[in-house]
Amino acid sequence: MSKRILFTVKALAHVLCLVPFFWLLQRYRSGALGLEPDPINSITHFTGDWALWILLATLAITPLRRISTHLSWLVRLRRLIGLYAFFYASLHLATYLFLFSGYDVAAVVQGIREGRLSIIFEKGLEVWPFIWDDILKRKFVQVGFFAWLLLLALAVTSPAAIMRAMGGKRWQRLHRLIYVAAAAAVVHYWWMVKAGVLTPWKVTLLLVVLLTARIAFALRRDLSRAKQERRFAD
Repeated sequence: MSKRILFTVKALAHVLCLVPFFWLLQRYRSGALGLEPDPINSITHFTGDWALWILLATLAITPLRRISTHLSWLVRLRRLIGLYAFFYASLHLATYLFLFSGYDVAAVVQGIREGRLSIIFEKGLEVWPFIWDDILKRKFVQVGFFAWLLLLALAVTSPAAIMRAMGGKRWQRLHRLIYVAAAAAVVHYWWMVKAGVLTPWKVTLLLVVLLTARIAFALRRDLSRAKQERRFAD
């Protein structure tokens, strides 16, 4: 793939990944979001859904390129798409920290305009007891925060310079935690919805398929290596 085509493909990937964010932003600016029965809940589910779908899209790249060599170029988009999964996961977490928790955003904005930057931390300290108590009581918050921490570690170590500094093998071992993060995100989804709601079944099925494909490709690789070793031994 030429540099020009790769640049175009990456630009298109950026646009596609940003469409949900700008759609949500437009709903906020137009006032449509404010007309919903529970705008904060809508933002929470919207950002969480897109974080999970984009994360699963990242996981799908490896199986797809192994199915067909014509799709090997997809690996060049894996880091980009993975960072967008972290972006939406961070928006999901920010919705909880700054909207659901009762964080006084309006007072903070006014304080910043007046030059009182300390108000950011002052208002944060006011809601921290609620957040900490909520974390201790709600398992879905715990597992969701755990998934975000894993994605944070992967995002921080995604640059090529850090990969070289860590060494290829150690970097690969760390980035296999993306499967753990995806599993934790799915569990977070199941525990967040009300009992009897089966909405998360689609992402659960897709994750199972992707994990099964990962195991199948690993087994095929090991069998291929074993055959080669036998040939050399003979």
